[in-house]
Amino acid sequence: MNFTSWLLQTKITYMITRKRNEFGRPIKFSDFNASVVKDAYIECTAYPDKNFTIQQREKDIGLQVVPKINDITTQTRWTYPKNASTQYQPREFSEEVKEELGQSKSLAEFLNNTSVSVELALQQNEIMNTFVDDWRYLAEEEGTYGDKSDTYLKEYQSFTDLHNLMEKTITCVSWHPTIQGLIAVSVAVRLTFEDRIHFSGKLLLQPSLILFWSFSDPIHPQLMLESPDDIYCFQFCPSDPNIIAGGCINGQIVMWDITAHADRIENTKAGGTRSKKAMLKPMFLLEPGSNKEAMYIRHCAVSSIENGHKKVITDIHWLSNTFEINRMGSVFENRSEICCQLITCSADCTICIWDVRSQKTVTPQPAEKKKEENVEIPYDIPSTFLHLDLAWKPLAKIKLSKGETTLDHCPTKISLNEVHLLYKTPEKALVQSAVPNATEVKLYSNLETGLGNPLKPIEDFSTKFFVGTEEGEVIYTDWKMERDPETGRLTTKKPVNLYAVHDGAVHTIQRSPFYKDIVLTVGGWNVALWKEGVLIGPLLQTCCTPKRYTSGHWSLTRPGVFYIGREDGYIDIWDLLEKTHEPAQSQNICITMITYIKPWAFSAKQQFVAIADYYGTLHILEVPWSLSHPSTNEVTSVSHYFEREVKHLEYREQRKKIREQEKMELDLDMEEKKKTKTYQKSKEQIEAELKLDFESYLELEKATLINLGLLRASEQMSYINM
Repeated sequence: MNFTSWLLQTKITYMITRKRNEFGRPIKFSDFNASVVKDAYIECTAYPDKNFTIQQREKDIGLQVVPKINDITTQTRWTYPKNASTQYQPREFSEEVKEELGQSKSLAEFLNNTSVSVELALQQNEIMNTFVDDWRYLAEEEGTYGDKSDTYLKEYQSFTDLHNLMEKTITCVSWHPTIQGLIAVSVAVRLTFEDRIHFSGKLLLQPSLILFWSFSDPIHPQLMLESPDDIYCFQFCPSDPNIIAGGCINGQIVMWDITAHADRIENTKAGGTRSKKAMLKPMFLLEPGSNKEAMYIRHCAVSSIENGHKKVITDIHWLSNTFEINRMGSVFENRSEICCQLITCSADCTICIWDVRSQKTVTPQPAEKKKEENVEIPYDIPSTFLHLDLAWKPLAKIKLSKGETTLDHCPTKISLNEVHLLYKTPEKALVQSAVPNATEVKLYSNLETGLGNPLKPIEDFSTKFFVGTEEGEVIYTDWKMERDPETGRLTTKKPVNLYAVHDGAVHTIQRSPFYKDIVLTVGGWNVALWKEGVLIGPLLQTCCTPKRYTSGHWSLTRPGVFYIGREDGYIDIWDLLEKTHEPAQSQNICITMITYIKPWAFSAKQQFVAIADYYGTLHILEVPWSLSHPSTNEVTSVSHYFEREVKHLEYREQRKKIREQEKMELDLDMEEKKKTKTYQKSKEQIEAELKLDFESYLELEKATLINLGLLRASEQMSYINM
């Protein structure tokens, strides 16, 4: 027997030993990483040994019935492509075959049998689309309206400035147009006017800021924009998000250019998913021992305090890049094709239009004069709007006169016709992200060219806009100027319509992102919806609530939904497809007044809403599926609702005119009756008339008794004598 046969026949055995004193002990098994412990395992890799050739005599095979599989590969031979064309003649039956088929009974029977079913199938295809998945649409409707478990806002994150010792409130909120997860807020000191005067010395030592918060760092602001006084409203430039304009409490307009810091905020990690991976934080984050001066970004231009607003600026908007306005209020084509004009309103009863370009034509100056006027600019201040600093004057001023009196309306919020074009939907955000970065293309580098070039007017442009006032009035007016025939000065036109709807100051006036002629107004204790062109009144006016409304905003994805903030920290969510007389639901967000609401569509599947409160906390809440995804025909349904409300207003106005006409006719009749002459009768005439009436009564009584047989002939004379 050779070694090979012995190896095949002999079985391999293993012997395992254990100490006697370990018998009976409980065995505990545990897992450990074999790669961590040294010599925990030995790897025995297989290798061919030429010295031994072992023939396998036994083999265990398991079979399963499977079809034949044939693996074939091929490689097409590439040839040079050639354009070729051919013309062929269609093959047709001969005349004899056509005549024979036309007389065929089998063909006629086949056509008669199948024509009915074919016609029925064609009719069904015309009536309904057979390729539509009805179950999917039913599931969508059920998930939108039937599922009540996912209807509340869920808090995602919150931001609070822990490094500022002063008690401040949030006055304005704005999401960054291009960077996801980056939001800016303006803060102001929570003091009354008297307290501001009393603590004016301390307020000068505290910086007035706009804070940039990122989802990646809820404690440290990413940027801090410094301003000369508290900011009450601000807005990113639609043409260049690195340009920011804000309105101060002292009436000044402040401009910032954060182009130098764009790379830092773009490198911050943001997103809807919370990741715990290590990331590279920006070097300017506020941390103990770090350089705090790197956090603050100084403004690059401030308007003239003598020629601007005299009180707090309550609202600010960039005008669209499709048009611009001159001093007369006329509309012209925007030759720059970038947003260069602003419109602001203030508590000093004025609305101002500003132009970031120089209002003087540039003339060549001698080199010596240039050297004398040359002023050294600090390295940390960009020179984008240097020509505006402390010399910026409004292009035009609009005052809303009350008519008979010398007083003017005090505007708090404005809504222009072209503002709906500046809304950022998820599709627009994706398109804007594909546009070259504004830092590469410097849009605002040549602004000192002046306004001396000829302008091309735009015909059929609506210059009317909505204004909300401090007294709760909603005004529909025109920004075009007209000359006074007596003095020759430019004056503002009288308001087209004025409605006293709200019983408090108007905090929100905003156009719908789906319907450019539908406007939402929030003020006092009620809410109203308006349609531009309908001068009768609001389409919807809610009843007064126990708590005052403080802010509001339309939903960005559902046309019939809007959010309303209250002074008690609750938010009312209105859904016009579900209820129109009361909110669809109310949810508590904080314990103090809600000051601002700003939603943002993070992606097609995720949407957030930023809610700011009076104590300076910014709450980021995730919008549920039912409030962020519209139904199939929601846009059409809400549009039909607005049309029905317009017809209802017209019918009510007609009935009102009819009732007024009837009242006028009744008044005329009463006046005619009063005008008829009434003569005073004497005592004798009155007694004669009464005697005649009594005699006629006796005759009637006698005739009645005779007819009834109660009076005999013998008794007639005695009755007469009586």
